[in-house]
Amino acid sequence: MPIKRYGVLRAAVVDRRIETTDTPHYQIHLRADGVDYRAAVNVRSQQRPPELLYVAVDDFKHPILDRVGGLPDGFTELTSDGTGAALDCIRGNLFQRQQMRPVPTAEPGPENDLGDFLDHYVRRALGDDAARAFVFGQAWGPEPATPDKVFHFSPGNGVHDVHMNQGNSGRFADDDGVFQDGGLLLNFPGSETGEWVAIFLAFQSQSFHTDDTTGHTLPDVPEPGPAPTPSPGEPDHLVRIVGALANPVGPAPEHETVTLLNTSPAEIDLAGWQLADRAGNKLSLTGRLAAGETTRVTVAPPVQLGNRGGTITLLDARGLKVDGVAYTADQSTREGWTITF
Repeated sequence: MPIKRYGVLRAAVVDRRIETTDTPHYQIHLRADGVDYRAAVNVRSQQRPPELLYVAVDDFKHPILDRVGGLPDGFTELTSDGTGAALDCIRGNLFQRQQMRPVPTAEPGPENDLGDFLDHYVRRALGDDAARAFVFGQAWGPEPATPDKVFHFSPGNGVHDVHMNQGNSGRFADDDGVFQDGGLLLNFPGSETGEWVAIFLAFQSQSFHTDDTTGHTLPDVPEPGPAPTPSPGEPDHLVRIVGALANPVGPAPEHETVTLLNTSPAEIDLAGWQLADRAGNKLSLTGRLAAGETTRVTVAPPVQLGNRGGTITLLDARGLKVDGVAYTADQSTREGWTITF
């Protein structure tokens, strides 16, 4: 069953600690409205391979920020129906899967392991009174009889499962669900280098092809690993969404389009492929796309590209995600301009 008490903690960073125990975590001490919390961020997997997949997105821009930015300090429980601020690493197109890379738990020297990488960003928030951390995951506490085991405040209180929470294997498959992924967003108001940083983690044992209802790994999909590599004869992973006209010139109904690029050296048959919008509506594709060529797909109901930001996902004939992008309200403001990805 999905994890319980999923939500997001909005709080100031007070302290942090890198653990080197048998089950190491990167521990963050946070405070919101006088209440102390601890975020326990996994930096090593209990399953093999042990190294986590990691990506940090500087100057993060995504329509989810419109929903997250207005949340109050403290922990907010979130619904997992896809309409609110809940994260989904697969359906939300929060980052490109190819950007993730496995990172060692601990290595001698600076800036060369997962604890160091997390500390690089969290230390920046630690010295900024206006900065806020948004920690997505599963809440525990408060525990009146139990002080926190790391930072010793009382009552014990916090958030864990700050990583992808779907596509699990073995005993962890019971935690699968959609729109309940963990993550760490850091907000730095007024920063010249971008107001938001996003950090996402996943286990190498997890699959990035999951059921839209249960979050379980789909049958007969490629094995999980550090990066998706096309199998021989399967160039479908090399089709990319490179542009979208979300706000055409003229009154409704508008003629929205999505531009696809075949980056592979082989022609691809798009029969059975689909485009999906943020609401999950799907548009079937047809035709063939020659090697190195682009095609503009005219969007038709029920699929819609909203003018206030959205996501676009490309699915192959098996229903597996090939590519996904997101665009913000600011990007779709200028009428007639194509957004490039």
